[in-house]
Amino acid sequence: MTTLMMILGIVVFVVGLLISIAWHELGHLSTAKLFGIRVPQYMVGFGPTIWSRRKGDTEYGIKAVPLGGYIRMIGMFPPGPDGRIEARSTSPFRGMIEDARSAAFEELKPGDESRLFYTRKPWKRVIVMFAGPFMNLILAVAIFLGVMMTFGIQTQTTTVGKVSDCVIQGSENRTKCESGDQAAPAKAAGLEGGDKIVAFNGVAVEDWSTLQTDIRDNPGKTVTLTVERKGEQLDLTAHLIENQVSKTDGNGGYVEGQYVSAGFLGFTPASGIVEQSFGQSVDRMGDMMQNGVESLIALPSKVPALWDAAFGDGPREDDSPMGVVGAARIGGDVFTLDIPASQQVAMMLFLVAGFNLSLFLFNMLPLLPLDGGHIAGALWESLRRNLAKVLRRPDPGPFDVAKLMPVAYVVASIFICFTILVLIADVVNPVRIS
Repeated sequence: MTTLMMILGIVVFVVGLLISIAWHELGHLSTAKLFGIRVPQYMVGFGPTIWSRRKGDTEYGIKAVPLGGYIRMIGMFPPGPDGRIEARSTSPFRGMIEDARSAAFEELKPGDESRLFYTRKPWKRVIVMFAGPFMNLILAVAIFLGVMMTFGIQTQTTTVGKVSDCVIQGSENRTKCESGDQAAPAKAAGLEGGDKIVAFNGVAVEDWSTLQTDIRDNPGKTVTLTVERKGEQLDLTAHLIENQVSKTDGNGGYVEGQYVSAGFLGFTPASGIVEQSFGQSVDRMGDMMQNGVESLIALPSKVPALWDAAFGDGPREDDSPMGVVGAARIGGDVFTLDIPASQQVAMMLFLVAGFNLSLFLFNMLPLLPLDGGHIAGALWESLRRNLAKVLRRPDPGPFDVAKLMPVAYVVASIFICFTILVLIADVVNPVRIS
């Protein structure tokens, strides 16, 4: 049964992956057609074509390997300086440029002269290239907000999980009380496991982050805690002490290995599935975006640990880069967890949403052959043409992005090597959830 659920989870994730890719390419396709650009192909996947159908002048199809997708637009690159689409050169780098230029025109038909991508104004090309990643962003935001506001998310609450017996500094590597340790303020105040703290000094509290901040901001003060216990409300008096505690990340979580002096009560909050308000969901979505950007920037620094996890004895970190294979395994793990079916669905949706957010951020890097590289080229063309107009100089014409193809091949090679490394790590030392 566990194996069957694992396979089902992988299949569900792959379906979500294909929908995400198709949705991304639909953004490119719809805006390209809106601006009159001819699109010969719209494909989901790579490799041999499994199914295709032609409608109008576009062939729509599904390919065998669900690791990406593409649309083909006529005239992605302008002709060379001599006006020729194809020329030959003995230089390998020049050959790359000419091959890319030739491929952009290989399906050129009579009447296509007015339907070429490079002939569109830069702002239209920016929209066409941005539309794909933007579709992933829309899908990610919609899923994240929908899940958080309907299913809820696992989060710490204001309910007391466990009361500490004594005061132990956060940096001390122990959990058991020793002779001479001061009693924890929570225990001295009579706080019990299962109590729900509903107010702090008469002010209502609804989430753990707020309560945590209130406690930490009042060292050395005597405060009133209003709790719900077995259907009744009680007021407890606690004297908060100053203690060395783990630094927080601003969302109720902790920063490993970092400590601050702050107010201390002495209890562990219980966790539960809590539906989020629209405002809370938006705040968490903003944090996810920030974490995603920071993770992308930190990607190069994670390569050594990833290499050690793949080829050495190193552990696979929880925040280690993960590819499609690793994400699919996580999808399989989700369906084997001993949790309610609604939470399995919520976790799977979160996984698909995270994949879409990653697609958006990754594709916005200003590097060819990514969408961000084409956007950067269009913006540079707009800048230099407008600058020429202001300075009353001749129009420099379209920016020849094909000249950057040698760089694009280098970038693509790095991406391929990184993808292979991640794939190996995902197979031999995968990230797992439990």
